[in-house]
Amino acid sequence: MPEWDWSLRDLHNVTKIGRRVFSCFSCGGGSTMGYKLAGYEVIGNVEIDPQMMAIYKANHNPRFPFQMPIQEFRKIPKQELPPELFQLDILDGSPPCSVFSTAGSREKKWGVEARFREGQAKQRLDDLFFHFIDVADMLRPKVVIAENVKGMILGNAKGYVKEVVESFAQIGYIVQLFLLNGATMGVPQKRERVFFIARRHDLRLPDLQLKFGEPPVLYRDIRSGRGRPIDPKSRTYQRWLKRRPADKSMAHVALRTEGKNNNFNTIIVHDHRVLNTIASNSVFVRYDEPYHISNEDIIRSQAFPRDYNFLEGDPQYVCGMSVPPLMMKKIAEQVNRQWFKRGA
Repeated sequence: MPEWDWSLRDLHNVTKIGRRVFSCFSCGGGSTMGYKLAGYEVIGNVEIDPQMMAIYKANHNPRFPFQMPIQEFRKIPKQELPPELFQLDILDGSPPCSVFSTAGSREKKWGVEARFREGQAKQRLDDLFFHFIDVADMLRPKVVIAENVKGMILGNAKGYVKEVVESFAQIGYIVQLFLLNGATMGVPQKRERVFFIARRHDLRLPDLQLKFGEPPVLYRDIRSGRGRPIDPKSRTYQRWLKRRPADKSMAHVALRTEGKNNNFNTIIVHDHRVLNTIASNSVFVRYDEPYHISNEDIIRSQAFPRDYNFLEGDPQYVCGMSVPPLMMKKIAEQVNRQWFKRGA
């Protein structure tokens, strides 16, 4: 059975390594599942979104859940927090990263208060990483792992990354940056993400080495069922009729046939290619039939377990906002092998 085809029940058979993790900005728990697959114990989480917290609890049953903004969590007096949180091996987090996406005029969003999602409090999204670093300073874990979009290391955002690295240094952590692609890590998806992996300076650990080269998993390997049909009255359908094998998105078709430069979010999916990044707002249509891809395709491409309970949530939103479990599993295995087994 392929590694991406798994069940939450399989976690009962994973050998535990005796290492503790706490997850911030946990969403549906993609990274949580990755750590568990690698043998870690994830003891709790922080999540601002009530729906995501309900989904997280349904699938992970955390001992110490905190449904609140990270800004509030970091202000909790230490004596009011469980002592286990001060004995962490890894502090995990994926600070919301939409303001660093390369789509649109991202710089205009920096420093602006906004709701990341309906129902949440307004906050400056580009400040969240620094609040996360404050949590690291409070809890003093051995290792901190933070995931973010590739856009963080491109263009003007490089200055922001420099501030992040310097902030980690000020609290006694050495940071390494890794740009990793899920397609080389067993994930049936081309998902490039930046990982900040910081180790506490006093532990005197060597640099971490991360290199992955697993064979790609093509769309035909995960394809199952059908999603909703393309509306035959829509412009998307008219463009779909004019598609060619080389076209990767409806934007290519629009530019070639109409001279228009739009419809970027509608991706044409080919059986012999690896699926593009699953984002919460992307639209995927099959090349060989006028249908969208199925929810099962999305779940498989994100390497989520087949028995995951999405409650009333949209699988594409939950998956698109989460770290693929296999990505985090592969990273967590190397952290254990190269650092924790050395006595850290």
